[in-house]
Amino acid sequence: MIRTFLAASLIAASAPTALAQQAMADQAPMADDDQMMMHVGPSVGDTFADFTALSTTGEAQTLANLSGEAGAVIVFSRSLDWCPFCKRQAIDLKDAAAPLAELGWDLNLITYDDPDTLAEYAGDNEIPYTLLSDKDSAMINAFHLRNTEVPAGSRYDGIPHPAIIFLSPEGEVLAMLREEGYQNRPPVDVVLETAGELAS
Repeated sequence: MIRTFLAASLIAASAPTALAQQAMADQAPMADDDQMMMHVGPSVGDTFADFTALSTTGEAQTLANLSGEAGAVIVFSRSLDWCPFCKRQAIDLKDAAAPLAELGWDLNLITYDDPDTLAEYAGDNEIPYTLLSDKDSAMINAFHLRNTEVPAGSRYDGIPHPAIIFLSPEGEVLAMLREEGYQNRPPVDVVLETAGELAS
C-alpha cells in the first residue's frame, strides 16, 4: 500500500514538535477513474476552536469534551452505515485508542451518519473511542474536507474526503494524515508515530 503525501515536516526541538503529513485527495464514491487529484483539507496552523458535533446519544460535544492533555485526534470518515473501508478503519483504530490516551490524545471518529446509526455500530463492534455525528456536514465543511464530486441530493452528499487531523486543545491543526484513494487509510502505526512526535 503506497501513501502519497503533499508535505511532511518535523519542527526543530526548540519549537513545538509538529509532524505534518498531507496526502492527495481521494475519489468520490462514483467518480471516474481519471478524476483529477487535488489538495483538500485544512493546513497546519489553522484553528478550529468552535468544533461541535453530536455524540451517539445526541448530545453536543465541543473540543473541550473531546481533547486529552495533548489534544484531540479527529478521524473524518465517510460512513459507518454503508462504507466498508470506513468500517474496517473504525475496527483497526480500536488498537489505537489506548496508546493514544497514554500519549495524551483522545480519539474521535466523525461521519455524516446520524447518532443512532453510530450508536448501533459502536455497540455491535465494541468501539472504545468516541463516535461523532456531523449529520449536516458542518464540521466536514468547516475543515474543507467535503467531497464536492458527489452529486447533490445523492445518498453520499455531504461525505468527507477521509482524513485524520490532530488538534491541540485550543483547536490548532498540528498535523493531518491522508491517503491517496478513499479505499486506503493511514495505518495505526503511522497514527501512533505522529501522535508521539507531536506529544514529545
